[in-house]
Amino acid sequence: MRLGLCAGEASGDLLAGAMLRAWRQRGTSLDITGIGGDQMQAAGLESLCAVDRLAVMGLVEPLKRLPELLGIRRRLIAQQQRVAPDLFVGVDSPDFNLPVERRLRASGIPTAHLVSPSVWAWRRGRLRGIRESVDRMLCLLPFEVDIYQEAGIDAVCVGHPLVDELQQLPAADELRAAMGLPSNKTLLAVLPGSREGEVRHLMPVFTDAMHLLQARHTDLHFVIPAANAERYQQIKSVLQSTALSVSLILGQGREVMRCSDAIMIASGTATLEAMLLRKPMVISYRMASLSWAILSRLVKTPYVGLPNVLAGEEVVPERLQHHATTSQLADAVSRLLEGDGDRQVRRFDELTGLIGGNFAERSIDALLPLVKRR
Repeated sequence: MRLGLCAGEASGDLLAGAMLRAWRQRGTSLDITGIGGDQMQAAGLESLCAVDRLAVMGLVEPLKRLPELLGIRRRLIAQQQRVAPDLFVGVDSPDFNLPVERRLRASGIPTAHLVSPSVWAWRRGRLRGIRESVDRMLCLLPFEVDIYQEAGIDAVCVGHPLVDELQQLPAADELRAAMGLPSNKTLLAVLPGSREGEVRHLMPVFTDAMHLLQARHTDLHFVIPAANAERYQQIKSVLQSTALSVSLILGQGREVMRCSDAIMIASGTATLEAMLLRKPMVISYRMASLSWAILSRLVKTPYVGLPNVLAGEEVVPERLQHHATTSQLADAVSRLLEGDGDRQVRRFDELTGLIGGNFAERSIDALLPLVKRR
């Protein structure tokens, strides 16, 4: 089978690599062309260029790199039209991949896109372009499917890879011992985000809330997994003048969540990880006032936390912007520690069942009918 693929970031490379390994395990002979990283190359791809050439963020950097990005896109389209694969799959990176898929589909090559853009949150006008670009959208979350089907786009949920990955974590008591965390205390994980701005806006109010919580719950110990070395130093500087019972750890965010009793967390993908780990949480976010005013107009969903978006209701308390105060955060966490967390966990079990795992196999099953149409 001739398969075209393009993953523009490391996260997409991991997804595509897992799918390709599972495909080969079925005994399928694959001739793979396109763009990808180490995981895809290990599965047999000879990448047209280094995947990091596509990994740009923000508003300014893509503009600076636009000539190069357009050149890579033209080369990829020409390669795929020449090879004429049985199927082309764009993995995430929608701003780069959807125009490629549109051109290839117009050339008669079946196309699919793996990982839905966040059309449920903003820029829903993209649906028209997606309808013209793909034969099938592979979604990681079930509620996304309805949005596409309502727009006349074939879509299927293939489960989330995190469901499979998180099941491989060791037991909580093993992790506490390995990280030197107390086994006889209630452990509150504090995750203030991975970006400098997130930590700058959230960590001061999180720290104040931690002081209030420590006064209320004397058996409480805090643990903060810093996303990287830069965030470690940033968080350490905030904690220096405190008298908190706290452990600051470099990395190991999933492991910290796994062995915690509850979590105070910045909005983002980590909230989905916490849900899949069955950990009660409070979600928070703060940003510059102007940015918040702009984002509030753009975002079309009433919730920001993925567990709440999945549920269609506020299962997890959200304390955002001017509601992200010391007292509101501390009160919400206290309620979790005093019993409300059990209700969250019951709902998390239901929501995890809706997503499901076995991502790689389900992705292959969703793609095979497109190949058979040729």
